[in-house]
Amino acid sequence: MVEVRRSRLGQGEIRRTMGALAGALALTLTGTAVAHASPRTPSSAAPALWTGTWEAAAAGTAAALPGTSIRNVVHTSVGGTEVRVRISNRLGTRPLTLGGATLARQQANAPKSPNALPGTMRTLTFGGRKKVTVPAGKDVVTDPVTLSVPAAANLLVTLHTPVDSGPATYHRSALQTNFLAREGNRTADENGVAYTATTGSWYYVTGVDVRGSYAAGSVVAFGDSLTDGSGSTHSANRRWPDRLAERLRALPPNGRRGVLNAGVAGNRLLREGRGPSALARLDADVLSRTGVRTLIVMEGINDIKSAPNQTDPAALMAAYREIVRRAHARGIRVVGVTLTPFGGHGAYTEARERVRRAVNQLIRTGGLFDAVADFDAVVRDPSRPHRMQSAYDPGDHLHFNDAGMRAMADSIDLADLTGAAGTAGAAG
Repeated sequence: MVEVRRSRLGQGEIRRTMGALAGALALTLTGTAVAHASPRTPSSAAPALWTGTWEAAAAGTAAALPGTSIRNVVHTSVGGTEVRVRISNRLGTRPLTLGGATLARQQANAPKSPNALPGTMRTLTFGGRKKVTVPAGKDVVTDPVTLSVPAAANLLVTLHTPVDSGPATYHRSALQTNFLAREGNRTADENGVAYTATTGSWYYVTGVDVRGSYAAGSVVAFGDSLTDGSGSTHSANRRWPDRLAERLRALPPNGRRGVLNAGVAGNRLLREGRGPSALARLDADVLSRTGVRTLIVMEGINDIKSAPNQTDPAALMAAYREIVRRAHARGIRVVGVTLTPFGGHGAYTEARERVRRAVNQLIRTGGLFDAVADFDAVVRDPSRPHRMQSAYDPGDHLHFNDAGMRAMADSIDLADLTGAAGTAGAAG
């Protein structure tokens, strides 16, 4: 992993670091059905195209769960009639053995239930095989299965790990109740009675694509815990990307988009935080995803507030510029988001607040992004702009409750999510 080791970086060093990071995590897909709709493909409502409907970025590793069936609950943003699932061993150090995998819709109106909706259980295969070994550092994508998947539905992706395969690639902060059965391969169980334990993390599953949707591609929300959903209601899908997906579903078919949440709690632009830095994970979590048309970037507050602190706004702008350059090379439009206030939080200082305001001014007026979403202006307290409005504060003065998440998502101009990439110059 290439890491920036100084808080103040010269422009030459930044360029060298960005170049190294660009290839640090090139994603190689194995297995079958890995052909993605190219981001260069013109927007189309053609249902033959695959569209990303859900994502969780690989955020770190946890202890393996040998002899366990892991039932991950994931929430779709758009629907379809065919489905495929991405399984990741990207952060693992040993081959991952899967003894079985299934997909089903969750029992209706029961977001904390391990039960499958009767008649929806499907066996997932890998090149026609029910078992697969995923090399360390790699992903696999399942064969497609036929299943009617509504938009805004919960799916159960169940994986059986028969042996200890070493550190498990996972998304730590799922904000969703998931389930564990420790009685062997229970992947095909419609009744969830065997799932007697729970976890708040997603294990191995990092993406779901659908075909037969009329969504014209997908939008990736790329960020830290503010995007990951910290502060919002557990198992309720009230993160700001969830609300954005709800707004997009109300549009005519040719304006709809899947929404992929690539937020990672603790993430930073230039250094490892919890999981790889934003620059290091850009290929895996954004550029390789299915049918991506637009990228929304909300990153940088952890660089400013967390030790070692970034004190130079120009270093953050150089990182944004690299993200935009790489996205534009794939034909992906980029929307920049201003950094929200954190006055009252334990990490707040006046010096860090000056850096945040300077970065926001550059985001608004620098002409770097194709469009700007000014979350800072939406959530700050007008009388104390270094702090968020109390109505949006879950109590830690950094993250956002459901009302704050909704306010941020509702401030995004949906027209900014369409159009050609490379039209930078818009200011918020």
